[in-house]
Amino acid sequence: MIRKLIKRLFNGAIDSNPATRRLGQRRELPRAQHHIDAGRIAPNALAVVKKLQEAGYEAYIVGGAVRDLLLGHKPKDFDVATSATPEQVKPLFRRAFLIGRRFRIVHVMFGRDIIEVSTYRALHDAQAAEAVAGNERTAKGALADKTLAVDSSGRVLRDNVWGTLDDDAERRDFTVNALYYDPVRDVVVDYHHGMDDLRRRRLRMIGDPIQRYREDPVRMLRVARFAAKLGFELETATLAPIAECADLLANVPAARLFDETIKLLQTGHAVASLQQLRRLGLHHGLLPLLDPVLEKPEGERFVLSALEDTDARIAQGKTASPSFLFACLLWHDVEQRWNALREQGEAPLVALDGAADEVLAAQAERLAIQRRISTDMREIWALQPRFERRTARYANSLVDHPRFRAAFDFLSLRARSGQADPALAQWWDEFHLADAEGRAAMLQAVPASAAGSAKRRRRRRKPAANGESGGPAPSSADPA
Repeated sequence: MIRKLIKRLFNGAIDSNPATRRLGQRRELPRAQHHIDAGRIAPNALAVVKKLQEAGYEAYIVGGAVRDLLLGHKPKDFDVATSATPEQVKPLFRRAFLIGRRFRIVHVMFGRDIIEVSTYRALHDAQAAEAVAGNERTAKGALADKTLAVDSSGRVLRDNVWGTLDDDAERRDFTVNALYYDPVRDVVVDYHHGMDDLRRRRLRMIGDPIQRYREDPVRMLRVARFAAKLGFELETATLAPIAECADLLANVPAARLFDETIKLLQTGHAVASLQQLRRLGLHHGLLPLLDPVLEKPEGERFVLSALEDTDARIAQGKTASPSFLFACLLWHDVEQRWNALREQGEAPLVALDGAADEVLAAQAERLAIQRRISTDMREIWALQPRFERRTARYANSLVDHPRFRAAFDFLSLRARSGQADPALAQWWDEFHLADAEGRAAMLQAVPASAAGSAKRRRRRRKPAANGESGGPAPSSADPA
C-alpha cells in the first residue's frame, strides 16, 4: 500500500475515481474564440514553452498573462506551467535556478528578464495532506521534496506534490487565472468557465471559498487586489466568507504579508485596492498603524494623495518606490510620536529618530518591512526638518543628498495635504532646478527669520588646557 502511494506521489498520478475528484470540464478554445494577439507575447516566454515541448513535456503560458492577453492588455510578466519537474526543467536552459521551499519553481533567466516555470501541482485537500504527512513519516523523509503540509488552521505550508494539468487547473484560485495558452497550437485551455467570467467581468473562486481561504489566507488579499485592478465584481459565494475568515491573516508570516502588500500598492490601482481592503474589512491588522490615520480627514487626505501619485507614476510607465510608499503610510504616526517626544524635551532630530524606531518596531509585528526599505524610509523622514534650513551651507548639501528627490516629493505631498507650507515646497522646487548663480540669489533673498528658523544655539567651546580651542568641528551633515 505504502509503495503504491509513494509511486503515485512521485509519478504525479491522481485518483481516477470521478466520485473523489472535483475537476472542471476541459475545453480547448481555438483562435476564433480567444483572439489573442501573438505580438503581445514575450519572445522569451515563447522560447521557454517551445523548448519544453520539444523535450517531450507539456507546457503552457498560464495565469495572469493569459488573462491580460484575453483582455487585450500587455502582460507585465509571463509564467509557464509544465508537466516537467523542476529537476527536469533546469538542465534544459543555460541560466536556470531552482528557488522556493513552500512552492519549488524554476527561474529561467534571459538577461534581466525572468520567466517563472512551475510544475503542475496536485490537488491539496485534507485527506491528501494527511496521506502525504503519514507517508512522509513512514518513508523517513524520502518525500522531502514532494510533500504537502498544512498547519492546524488548514494553511498549506508546503505544496510540492506534482500532478497533472487537470489537477493544476483545479488548485488555482480564480477562474480567470486558471486559463492556459499553448502558443504553438494557438489554443486556450479552460476548465472552469474562466472565459465566461472574463466576459461577465466577474471574479469567482474555484472550489469551496472557505476551504480555499483556509489553505492560503492571502487569497483574500488577492481578491481585493484583482477586483481593484480588473474592476470586476465579486461573485457572492466568493465574497460571503471573507468576513468570517479575515482573522486567518493573523497566521500568515509577516514577510509574505509584506510582499502581498507591495503588490497591492504597486498595481497602478493602489487607491482602488485600499478601498477594496476597507470594503472587505481586511485593512484592519494588515497595516495596523494606518487604521486610525484613515479615520481622520487630514490623515486620509495625505495617504490617498500618496497613492494617487503612485498610480499616476505607474500609468506613465514609471516605477514606484516601496520606501516612499511606506514612508507615506506610516508618517502620520511618526509625526504624532515625534511631536510628543519634542514636548517631553527631546531635541528635534533625536525625537524624530526615536519616533521612527517606535513606529517601525510596532509595524514589524504585522509586516516584515525589509531593512533596506526601512533605512530609506528613515532618511526620507529625517530630511523633512532640514527643508526649514535655507542657508547656503545646508541648502546646497541637502540638494546633493542621495534621498533629496524622494524627500522633496514627500515635502510636496505634505504641502498639498495641508501639513507643510506650500511656499516652502515651491521654493525648494525652484531652488533645486536653478543654476549656481540662481541659487545664490534665492538664498540671498531668504528672510533671516526663515533661514535660521531651525537654527540651534551653538555651545561655546571651552578652551583646551593648553589654550587651544577643543571639541569636534561641527559636521556639515548635521541638519539640526
